[in-house]
Amino acid sequence: MNAFWIILTGSLVATCCGLLGCYLILRRMAMVGDAISHAVLPGIVIAFLLSGSRDQVPMLLGAGVLGVLTTFLIEFFHRAARVQADASIGVTFTWLFAIGIILISVFAGQVDLDQDCVLYGEIAYVPIDLWISDGGYILGPRTVWTLGVVTLLIIGFIVAGYKELFLTAFDSGYAAAIGISTSLWYYLLMTAVSITTVASFESVGAILVVAFLVAPPAAAYLLTDNFKQMLLISAALGVVASAAGYYLAVWIDGSIAGAIATVTGFEFLLAFLFSPSRGMLTKRKQLKPEPALEAAA
Repeated sequence: MNAFWIILTGSLVATCCGLLGCYLILRRMAMVGDAISHAVLPGIVIAFLLSGSRDQVPMLLGAGVLGVLTTFLIEFFHRAARVQADASIGVTFTWLFAIGIILISVFAGQVDLDQDCVLYGEIAYVPIDLWISDGGYILGPRTVWTLGVVTLLIIGFIVAGYKELFLTAFDSGYAAAIGISTSLWYYLLMTAVSITTVASFESVGAILVVAFLVAPPAAAYLLTDNFKQMLLISAALGVVASAAGYYLAVWIDGSIAGAIATVTGFEFLLAFLFSPSRGMLTKRKQLKPEPALEAAA
């Protein structure tokens, strides 16, 4: 049963991150998830200082607020200072991460609260943190319920705003010309990424969140030219990686999150080499001249 909960948790994270990652890939902002996972550190520390507790709810609220703030700062620096998007991402997350480390060292140095425990979760512990009702019924891991709600919210958000998200990602100029607010949908997308990242990295780890945000969508991008298919393929690749990565970790007796992230890398490598339209080996085979037909005797 533990294997089921671990794979289900990874699949839920993979679905959320895979769907949102497709939009980040198209916007050339694939690493914004990594930025958010580091930049939320001061929010977690401030939430602890205000509440005096390390309970999940205040931590998630503090991290969520900083996650949204991070996306606003990234866009502000990009537009106001006219720097490249990757530069604004780098400046924002390193600055906020450094502030978080300073807050820990000054105000929480005697408390078991450090950047390692708040940034790198362990998916193997998911089956242990059970939700037990007042009547004593075991309802399953808390993380699965949290991620289940987040997954439904992300799917609903994409279904409801598919047209707007699609147009602003592919052609923001045309979207603005027909009356779609590109800024509004940018911030809504970044808010969804923040919520997903914050809800996921506590249990599965920041590295795995970033892997799901980048590798499956990038592989799906190589495999199809249809965006709806890209969304479905990205989520499916993440689910497959969750199951395959778990059994790989069991086989080698290693890190589950590390094994899942490794499988996502292999999936991208296979797409890079064998994609029907963009694969490196496929292109070479197509460019190879056909052998001349021998003249009939």
